[in-house]
Amino acid sequence: MDKTPARIAQTIATEIGARPQQVNAAVELLDGGATVPFVARYRKEVTGGLDDTQLRTLAERLGYLRELETRRAAILKSIEGQDKLTDDIARAVAGAGTKAELEDIYLSFKPKRRTRAMIAREQGLDRLLETIRANRSQPPETLAEGFVTEEVATVKDALNGARDILAEELTENAELLGRLREFMRREAFISAKVVEGKEEAGAKFSDYFDHREKWADIPSHRALAILRASKEEIVTVEIAPDPETGAAKAEGMVALFAGVDGDTPGDKWLRTAAGWTWRIKLSLTMYIDLLGELRAAAHEEAIKVFSRNLRDLLLAAPAGPRATLGLDPGIRTGVKAAVVDSTGKLLETATLYPFAPKHDVRGAEAAVLKMVQTHNVDLIAIGNGTASRETEKFTADALGLLPPSVKKPTKVVVSEAGASVYSASELAAREFPDLDVSLRGAVSIARRLQDPLAELVKIEPQSIGVGQYQHDVDQRKLGQALEAVVEDAVNAVGVDLNTASAALLSHVAGLGSSLAESIVLHRDAHGAFPSRKSLLKVSGLGPRAFEQAAGFLRIREGDEPLDASAVHPEAYGVARRIVQACGRDLRSLMGDERALKGLRAEDFVDDTFGLPTVRDILGELEKPGRDPRPEFKTATFTDGVETMADLKPGMLLEGTVTNVAAFGAFVDIGVHQDGLVHISQLADRFVKDPHEVVKAGDVVKVRVTEVDIKRKRIGLSMRKDAGAGQGRGAERPDRAGQSQKPQGRKPQGGGRSGPKGKSGAQETGGALGAALADALKAKKRT
Repeated sequence: MDKTPARIAQTIATEIGARPQQVNAAVELLDGGATVPFVARYRKEVTGGLDDTQLRTLAERLGYLRELETRRAAILKSIEGQDKLTDDIARAVAGAGTKAELEDIYLSFKPKRRTRAMIAREQGLDRLLETIRANRSQPPETLAEGFVTEEVATVKDALNGARDILAEELTENAELLGRLREFMRREAFISAKVVEGKEEAGAKFSDYFDHREKWADIPSHRALAILRASKEEIVTVEIAPDPETGAAKAEGMVALFAGVDGDTPGDKWLRTAAGWTWRIKLSLTMYIDLLGELRAAAHEEAIKVFSRNLRDLLLAAPAGPRATLGLDPGIRTGVKAAVVDSTGKLLETATLYPFAPKHDVRGAEAAVLKMVQTHNVDLIAIGNGTASRETEKFTADALGLLPPSVKKPTKVVVSEAGASVYSASELAAREFPDLDVSLRGAVSIARRLQDPLAELVKIEPQSIGVGQYQHDVDQRKLGQALEAVVEDAVNAVGVDLNTASAALLSHVAGLGSSLAESIVLHRDAHGAFPSRKSLLKVSGLGPRAFEQAAGFLRIREGDEPLDASAVHPEAYGVARRIVQACGRDLRSLMGDERALKGLRAEDFVDDTFGLPTVRDILGELEKPGRDPRPEFKTATFTDGVETMADLKPGMLLEGTVTNVAAFGAFVDIGVHQDGLVHISQLADRFVKDPHEVVKAGDVVKVRVTEVDIKRKRIGLSMRKDAGAGQGRGAERPDRAGQSQKPQGRKPQGGGRSGPKGKSGAQETGGALGAALADALKAKKRT
């Protein structure tokens, strides 16, 4: 009987804090084609309530462990085919918990090219090694004289051959490799040294020109900065134990495995050979292994940071279905304007020229007032790029001309990160084939204020750029992680089937881009869907896709009231039994919390639907189609504070968190340059992870602690003591990593990148570098 599935289930269960039975149930569903959002929301009884985070980890680990088992079987087959498989080897292979451990065991059995050790064995020098081990009291040089032949010209050649054989034995010893790896993980230091002559070219990496710290303690952002500096050949990197103490320990460990147990001439030779093996071979193996582990761990952490920030952006509070004027600021090329109605439909566009060289302020004001009054505009979304504050001031002046009887729209500064990418995309071309590319950006800015999620899903997550070192990490893993974030966010909110774009529908569980396009085409041809059930009329959409997607699709004011909720059609019968118990009409009952509070979920459990599902149904009946996103609010920028020159230390300002990294948070305070709240300045307590305190999109109060206009650096604090003890007890922020100025911004309430045309994720310098260096300088002063 194959015990592999049970072993995999047990391993995953331990890692995610579940029972093996829960893992097996989830694996069966996922293998059967179910999606993570569907399983997490509608199969709680089956999986015992595993949430989407646990299921994502389960799916990822399942793939790795299955690959591990496949490799395990292949290795056993290979060793067995060589007639070298023993019970001990079989046990060792069976007990290996990682791919690295498996490969360590397989090293000595793996077919390899002709090595110096192989040649030495062919020359009979393996017998010399055995002779030295057996006759420790005799000088190895004397013993080697008997092995000098035509092929082995000298005693030195003979001893070198024996040493090569010993070295190969040691470098292929799985137990020694495992112990050395653990030793290095504990004891190794990572060091970086500048390459002579590269000081000026690599100035942004100056923090690492002479850097050394414990390998086990280096945070991901510093590791990534060092790795990039090494890749750009600015620094050389070494991972090694302390040369005064650690190196001797490593050599001693190798000597122990070489069989050294005394101080005889033979032991001395073995000890020397073991030291040579460490310095020439094993230290390099350990360097490569630990560098790979460091890179993998740093990539994983960077991907986690990106994923968390992306999730915060996607689940940002929507302003809602309100007529909105989008303004994409520009000076010479003009301010692009686009009005969309409450559903996001484009109503009007214009290009305004209130700034130099045309200075058509009156004409621009008249155009804004006409659009506001004609379309009853409720919100004005202003992009956060070049001329953002100038456009904001111009807009305020224009709105001041409105008659007192007309309600003034609310102005909101909106991130335009990725808007240009969307404007030039094939999707935008299909959506607005006759609209100029520059005007498409204004439409996107307006829509992302109404509903950030619906608009941002049209843009590749990497173009939103709320990550650190996003172009350095494994792009395949990054893409998978970000797609999972988008999928979870879309399905957590739910999608209006009759208004959603194909881009949004494509992320609904069970659909994908092809079915999403088919749904939109069917909707365009036949009109709005009257019910979820009518979705089955879409070409190519069968029962399986319907099962996965239906619960996440909403139909407002349709034939079936429950279609507006997250209750799955398969559970409508349970919902109707609950309604019947209340003696009320379904439509009148939905949303009446008081009428439902007196019901006991246990009374409606049956053989198909258990307590978790019934509780979810009651919750949905109380608040049908509830939106998990927070209430919409924006930061209010201080009047008169529009550029860095207006900032003074001690100023208390309001701003919006635009990005959160491992070393702190970036806050837009309305001066075209985000300031850094270093991790040590986030709260009046020790903060291990900035996400404990803030997330992208939060509106916060900050105090200015430092302003460096020349280097575009702004230091901020959220502590009540306003910067006292800055940096105390916190890790030193690096300057090189600061080059990762994130390009993402909160879709409402602000976020300001640098001038338009510059990538927010400036990989080789810029605001993030400046801000962190500023934090470093402030720390050094305290």
